[in-house]
Amino acid sequence: MRRATVRTTHDRPGVVAAALRPDNTAEMSTRVDGRTVVTTIERDSTGGLRTTVDDYVTNLQVAQRVTDTTIQP
Repeated sequence: MRRATVRTTHDRPGVVAAALRPDNTAEMSTRVDGRTVVTTIERDSTGGLRTTVDDYVTNLQVAQRVTDTTIQP
């Protein structure tokens, strides 16, 4: 089993994490730790892990952009 953990810091980590969770597969878990969104991804192969991390980072960028432009402080 291959594993990657992605940690990113946000002003509104709960909102970002909530936006990401619907896209999580059974091999993914997302949690909030302070101002950090922590997502762990496990896959059987290195190629599968790379693909899933790439998809996750794309979703993360969209979630952050939407949060930045739609939610007022």
